Amino acid sequence: MDNTSFDIFLVATPGLEAPLAAEAAALGWQPVIQPGGVTVQGGWTDVWRANLCLRGATRVLARIGGFRAMHLAQLDKRARKFPWGDLLPKDIPIRVESVCRASKIYHAGAATQRIERAITEELGAPLAQPSDSGPAITVKARIEDDLVTFSLDTTGESLHKRGHKEAVAKAPMRETMAAMFLAEMGYDGSQPVLDPMCGSGTFLLEAAEIALGLLPGRSRGFAFQRFANYDAAVFARLNAAPAARDLPVRFMGFDRDPGAIRMSEANAARAGVSAVTRFQAGQVTDLQRPDGPPGIVIVNPPYGARIGNKGPLFGLHGQMAAVFRERFQGWRIGIVTSEAGLAKATALPWKAPGPIVAHGGLKVRLWQTGPL
Repeated sequence: MDNTSFDIFLVATPGLEAPLAAEAAALGWQPVIQPGGVTVQGGWTDVWRANLCLRGATRVLARIGGFRAMHLAQLDKRARKFPWGDLLPKDIPIRVESVCRASKIYHAGAATQRIERAITEELGAPLAQPSDSGPAITVKARIEDDLVTFSLDTTGESLHKRGHKEAVAKAPMRETMAAMFLAEMGYDGSQPVLDPMCGSGTFLLEAAEIALGLLPGRSRGFAFQRFANYDAAVFARLNAAPAARDLPVRFMGFDRDPGAIRMSEANAARAGVSAVTRFQAGQVTDLQRPDGPPGIVIVNPPYGARIGNKGPLFGLHGQMAAVFRERFQGWRIGIVTSEAGLAKATALPWKAPGPIVAHGGLKVRLWQTGPL
């Protein structure tokens, strides 16, 4: 397989580009932060490894080449000569998405039609229909300053879908975001983690998987597995199960809703982390400090736009902060919220809040303390 180096774009949750770049650097790449994500250089095995190993990327795009085109006829002619068959199989439907900026070709819809026709007529692959729910390969065309650049979506379904979580709470924290917020708190797999309002357990599942050395993409499929250059044997080696690690229970989740606890336990079982996690129904005021060394408390508590009336939330945040101050000396506290007022109402000794992160139509940020 040709493993010549090319640009690989790692799509980030807006606001979490920096921790994604740090994660990519830790895995041996040399990341360059750009709007909306991080670019690294690599070959196809790097593309597969990025999808499999990165916790903070939502999608991996492979830049596969391009050319200059000043008008649609030229786009059509050059798109027909592009070596699509090196990567695209003949039997999987193709979907094309185009954007045009500052170019003589300014109509994205017309550009999409020309590229679709070139691929389907030259390669023989069918075109994906809007009603298709089956697999399709997405080709992304960017036309900027008359330069056409093609990328392939190598991921398929967003990478926050780890493949082993069926049950989700009403306002779930995405796995990609949870992993990056843990990273921003300096979590490295060695510290205990406690979530007093755990919902479907996302923070704890991510923390436990990191501690156990489990790859985030180990249970799911990817779009690149349908590409013409996919090598199942090489991928199987990349996705080999890690050596078992014997760890104590270090990841503790609490929630006042017994349904959330059952959901978290089911998700932990599917992810293979039941042995190191414990979930328990209870109020925040009943929280007790676990035995052992201090660690990290991280919580995505209810906030107004998500839940409704903000009034009672100030009392809840005050109670939570009192429990942390009384019982969690030496622990570090992290709260993800869209409401600066609620964070400040805790009167905890916050550092400067983290960057604004887009989450389900809201703008949230991580507030964290040093050791209490």
